[in-house]
Amino acid sequence: MKINFEDILSAAKAIDPVANNTPLIESSFLSKMSPNKFYLKLESVQPIGAFKIRGAVNAIKNLPSRTRGVTCASTGNHGRGVAFAAQKENIPAVIFMSNTVPQIKIESVRDLGAEVRIIDSSWDEVESECKSFAKMENYKELSPFDDPFVIAGQGTIGLELIEKIPDLNTVLIPMSGGGLASGVALAMKSKNPNIRIIGVSMENGAAMHQSLLTGYPVEVVESRTLADALVGGIGVENEYSFDMCKMLIDETVLVSEEEIYRALQTLFFEDRLVAEGSCVVGIAAFLSSKVKNLKGSTAAIITGRNIDMDIFFKIIAGLDIRLGEKMIKGQKYRAG
Repeated sequence: MKINFEDILSAAKAIDPVANNTPLIESSFLSKMSPNKFYLKLESVQPIGAFKIRGAVNAIKNLPSRTRGVTCASTGNHGRGVAFAAQKENIPAVIFMSNTVPQIKIESVRDLGAEVRIIDSSWDEVESECKSFAKMENYKELSPFDDPFVIAGQGTIGLELIEKIPDLNTVLIPMSGGGLASGVALAMKSKNPNIRIIGVSMENGAAMHQSLLTGYPVEVVESRTLADALVGGIGVENEYSFDMCKMLIDETVLVSEEEIYRALQTLFFEDRLVAEGSCVVGIAAFLSSKVKNLKGSTAAIITGRNIDMDIFFKIIAGLDIRLGEKMIKGQKYRAG
């Protein structure tokens, strides 16, 4: 199945009763630092607190008849989206997660009635266990990023952006497996081929970034990060998201843990918004001047709010954060 603009339009109709058309607000603080207006697309106000509801609902609305149940491998938000959509349709869901996923995300999936299975290994092993289970139990596996209905669902964000700001110049998109980036890019470039799409990831373990540089899907070493929702590979047998990102993404940028830390503080103190580390990487790239040659208006997609609040409170207080063996030195927030 080749994904096209019409698929995204169909997805918009399918998800309309469940997912929110989320607010697009201007950040006066970030606009002052930009050559034009800087907007924030608040996917953090979705019913599950993340954009993943869009792709999950669209995929489950398009399940083959007589599907016994659904399953997926998830770093948190996709699992919650699948659990939420499955509960709405009264379909069993089994979610596979790694031991690096924050406990708050694990519990939020369980709260939606899904079974959670924790795999104490790499992301590739989590995916492998999920695939084996799906085949053995005749469940439909829903990839977080490499599924045509998931990609089309995420692409509805691009529809909303282009409808509200037709002349938007640049969009900063958190990028992991590429489902969000490819869907949004397809939607927006179908209407405005000149729009600039920038995918942003953390420095360590950025699978799509490294795969695009290499020219084919590669495996990466995973490590703990404030951007935990961006952890994971893209699959060496990737069918959709890699080729779409290769064709549609104009540039990719990496940000450090310290830059993510600062972006979380900035979003909270300047715009009074709570977000996950993975969701502010676009702001981190902008604040650290890693996004060059901005012209016209810019938008950053704030993809979710499901952060471990203990970590969030430490960051807001300017305290040190330990991520495995790495220590992120705390710093009190200062504007600018």
